[in-house]
Amino acid sequence: MAFIIGSRPRNFLIATLASLSFFGFGALQAQEAGPLPNYVLEQFGAPPEVPTGALSEALQSAVQIAFVDSIEQSTWGPDQIAALDVIAQSNDPRLVWIVSDLMRFIRSRELNGTLGGAASELLGKDLQNLDNWGIITDHLIAWDIPAPPNYLQAKRAIFTNFVPGWDRIFVEGDIDWRHVSWGGVLIDDRLYNMTDVTCNCIPAADNPEVSSAADATWLKDDDIVFGIEINGEARAYPRRIMEVREMVNDTLGGRDLGIPYCTLCGAMQAYFTDQLPAGIERPILRTSGLLIRSNKVMYDVVTFSVFDTFLGDAVTGPLAAKNLQLEQATVITTRWGDWKDAFPETTVLVESLALGRDFDFSNNRDADGPIFPIGDVDPRLPVQEEVIGVITVSGKPVAFPRGTAFLALQNGEEIAFENIRLELAAGGVKAVDVDGSDLGSHQAFWFAWSQFYPDTELWSG
Repeated sequence: MAFIIGSRPRNFLIATLASLSFFGFGALQAQEAGPLPNYVLEQFGAPPEVPTGALSEALQSAVQIAFVDSIEQSTWGPDQIAALDVIAQSNDPRLVWIVSDLMRFIRSRELNGTLGGAASELLGKDLQNLDNWGIITDHLIAWDIPAPPNYLQAKRAIFTNFVPGWDRIFVEGDIDWRHVSWGGVLIDDRLYNMTDVTCNCIPAADNPEVSSAADATWLKDDDIVFGIEINGEARAYPRRIMEVREMVNDTLGGRDLGIPYCTLCGAMQAYFTDQLPAGIERPILRTSGLLIRSNKVMYDVVTFSVFDTFLGDAVTGPLAAKNLQLEQATVITTRWGDWKDAFPETTVLVESLALGRDFDFSNNRDADGPIFPIGDVDPRLPVQEEVIGVITVSGKPVAFPRGTAFLALQNGEEIAFENIRLELAAGGVKAVDVDGSDLGSHQAFWFAWSQFYPDTELWSG
């Protein structure tokens, strides 16, 4: 019985489950979690108790039978069912993290349901859609269930046996591996300047071809674009193209940029990738195919250092060891007609970069909310309300509801918070300092901004 997506299900799970020898063979310490907010308890209920100590010999044997023996014998029979029941009765919800990771790659809906039932029992909650790994993971995140010991080793075995290119991604670092999931696509590991080389991935564009505004007759005035202006040079990145590419490495106004777009978070960001500390080569950003709480995980194809896409800091690899933090440039989300009116000399990416596709995920696939696990969301705003996010001079993150702020600015009101001043710009909104200098603001969905800046202030007018 082939349980796992891909061409190597047997070898995949043998390697994966061999890694489970890390579990339960030494003393375990439960992580102390603080009290959960009321809105988490209202949505997800009370969390289960998390035990301490090593796994018992009986539980170790059950893990061997349910997972290892089932693969070696290519069967899922009475012995495996009985062993899974022992696991389900163990009252150790830490093991649900590995169950959820396995479920993400399992082809059989029946087996997924069986594993989901065990997860439901371990979590002490009658979950609906037991074959849905996302619902289970949402609960794990919201309740902040601790990971089992040596979780990264087990997770690495699962993911890298599915996509070998992830072997340099899953390493120790300043990243919560519990929250990392597969986004359904493969890693873009093409070297620099290979825009036209096809891949079974979301293909980044390096040094993209551009045209003048006059030549961009394929764009309608109402089409959404992401506008960037550096040192007097302006460029528009049409959403239609960014939906396909999700990552651009470009040069604008004499500065190198790495530009990720996360369709799931509604966030287009621009990072300066030049003028870095001595000894650091320009990072070339790529899409890993992984997500963390529904935000794309980007990495540098030169060093395989992983970055927190939303924050811009390297979290693994050589660049994390050097504490690299990328500086953001402002991105204005607007309409093509407004952008070219404000910047008549603007350039714009050429239509061929869209590869003949015309997606609109925001109003189709993602219209009903996040489609990947995010756990709990700060309830002060609707999940997908668009906000303008920026950091104050004191380091305080602040979110401004885009619609409310836009109307206030149109009415001539001043919007200020510490050193931040909002202003209308090319049909969009951007943040500047008191002296008018750029503060590197961008637009995103509230769920994304608030989960990566959980202590954010929220401007309310």
